[in-house]
Amino acid sequence: MQAFDELDEATAQQLLLGCAAVPRWAAALVAARPYADPAALVARAEELAAGWTGAEVVQALADHPRIGERHPGTGDAARHSAGEQAGIAAGDSDVAARLAAGNRAYEERFDRIFLVRAAGRSAEEVLDLLEQRLTHDPLTELAVTAGQLREIAVRRVRGLVS
Repeated sequence: MQAFDELDEATAQQLLLGCAAVPRWAAALVAARPYADPAALVARAEELAAGWTGAEVVQALADHPRIGERHPGTGDAARHSAGEQAGIAAGDSDVAARLAAGNRAYEERFDRIFLVRAAGRSAEEVLDLLEQRLTHDPLTELAVTAGQLREIAVRRVRGLVS
């Protein structure tokens, strides 16, 4: 925890932007240093993420690859994504093809990528969630997507300090 608290402001913010590309959130987390312990940082990250605007959710989505695809970058976000989607990469070709088709259908329906916390889930589980979420109305699905983004961000922050 001390190592995070002692980082210069720009480095600490960059580290947090790898967890979620929401600059206001990262800046607020850095400004609240020092933290008593890792749990305090995680709790604050969760609290601040609950206040993300619709525009911030869309902004954070732009830094995520499609489920089943590799992140195009090489930084922290790409490293997080590769680890989180490890179970997806292990899926068979039929599931991969259905995920690709589901991604296209989702993007056509909601005009954004499908996002789910993939860490700890198999390709089949993610495919089931994708197919279920295709039945949502747009407002319900936006709320679900925002919740998934928050869950991913907080999980990544927890990983930074554990």
